[in-house]
Amino acid sequence: MSSLISCTAWVRRGVSAQHPQKYNLDEKEIERVSAFTRTKLEDVKAQMEEAQKAAQSMGRGLEADETNEAGSDDDESAWVDEDDDAMDEDSKPKPENQDDDLAQYNLDDYDKESASIATGPFSNIKGLTYYKDDEEDPYITLKEDDEELEREELEIRPSDNLVVTAKTEDDISKLEVYVYDETEENLYVHHDILLPTFPLCLEWLDFRAASSSRDTDMVDDSKPQFGNYIAVGTFDPDIEIWSLDTVESVFPDFILGRPDKTAAHVPEALGTGKKKKKKTKARLTSAQYHVDAVLSLSWNRAHRNLLASASADKTVKLWDLNRDPTGNGDENGALRSFDVHSDKVQAVQWNEKEPTVLLTGSYDRTVRTFDSRAPDAGLVAVVGSDVEAIRWDPWENHGFYVSLENGIVLNFDARTLPSSTNAPSQSRFMLAAHDGAASALDVNPHIRGCIVTGGTDKMVKLWNVNNQVKDGKKDVSLAISRDLEVGKVFSATFSPDDPLTIAVAGSKAKLQIWDASTNGGVRKTFESKIRESGRELKTKTGGGVVGLASDDEESGEED
Repeated sequence: MSSLISCTAWVRRGVSAQHPQKYNLDEKEIERVSAFTRTKLEDVKAQMEEAQKAAQSMGRGLEADETNEAGSDDDESAWVDEDDDAMDEDSKPKPENQDDDLAQYNLDDYDKESASIATGPFSNIKGLTYYKDDEEDPYITLKEDDEELEREELEIRPSDNLVVTAKTEDDISKLEVYVYDETEENLYVHHDILLPTFPLCLEWLDFRAASSSRDTDMVDDSKPQFGNYIAVGTFDPDIEIWSLDTVESVFPDFILGRPDKTAAHVPEALGTGKKKKKKTKARLTSAQYHVDAVLSLSWNRAHRNLLASASADKTVKLWDLNRDPTGNGDENGALRSFDVHSDKVQAVQWNEKEPTVLLTGSYDRTVRTFDSRAPDAGLVAVVGSDVEAIRWDPWENHGFYVSLENGIVLNFDARTLPSSTNAPSQSRFMLAAHDGAASALDVNPHIRGCIVTGGTDKMVKLWNVNNQVKDGKKDVSLAISRDLEVGKVFSATFSPDDPLTIAVAGSKAKLQIWDASTNGGVRKTFESKIRESGRELKTKTGGGVVGLASDDEESGEED
């Protein structure tokens, strides 16, 4: 499999812990994991110890290979005598005087070191003393505190942003947590988290569920139920929630779903002979948990304990993070399940202005908006192509954007939508944004009428949407278009702190932080809107792109 970054998520400044804690694998943690997965304690302990060893060995694979290659010549147990007659020669009887002839060479003591008399200027030194580290050496007076050095290396300053990427490389999936320092234009990987399967979506949240706290000593009592977490949707039906303030994690803090019931089925063989067809039994649908891949997540910032998820099982589910996921019966499952689409649900998002309203987009080529308290009274828009991404307009209660597989971006007014697919649904305007799928879409939370799109044509485009109306349509213009060399663009998201900073990633497994304000045309286009929002645009020079290249620069271009 080629390397790629499927999605990204920002963490605003001042949220992350200044000094992240280390994961502690003890008996209490093993019991917690056993309760989550509903498996035997012994099996969980063995699996977690293997996972921890694998996590610790990350980054040391190359050195281990070099060591094996260097030591392969010296391993006598691996020698093979290629001479077919060697066995016959060894089996022949030895002459009677052969042992006496070899005795003069003293071969039994050949490998033993012989004492030698030292000569020269250092002959008066009786020996050398070796110490395993500098702490034991009395002649080294300047000691280094390894714990303090590591603490400084892991420090996250209040002025730093975190950017979380879902990366897959050589069939290994993981979360890479980057630190982005805007003042120094510095970007580096802080730590990573291994994932069991391919990640499809990310959603940041600061709600700390009661059962997700692994170490009560690290909980800040002044901020109850606040934290720094990332929810991950993968090809597995479960939703994993990881703490970003913990490094070297082996198991997530929280799991939504039933891993014991939705574990991957073993393919059954059909037919006989060497060539056997394999198939996997379809999982039975359930209102309590997903039974297929989780394609999208959305956290409700008003009702902070609610998380919505969209799945390939054609359902949208509503989760209460206050529920205990280890319990039995219906109390530990999803709060609600919505069957509003007839095909895979690609995207879901809460309306920040109307926190009970959901927006969903599906492969059935429809977009629906409905109140989670009365889903049957929803509205629908037929879009004519598979939905790639959806976004509510944070500057309007009723406006939203939709990007499609055919490269089109549409804008709708939810108040004008019909309640049935039989009636026409008219968009306010349409953009032919990309030559190929418009796979990435985001709306600027700082500047009114500023949106970014990215596509499989490898282009990232910034658009200016004015309130002026021409021929019954809003005036929309392209501010800038740029190839950021990330391959096919799968994710383009605005920073929660800087008005024109965008995180872009794609099929080349590279993350690029693009500050579009370095472009004179962009500054001129949005200068008045930035002043209206009460923000200041910093004057910067240079290309405005900060990135960290992947190790695999020749990554493939898979769809």
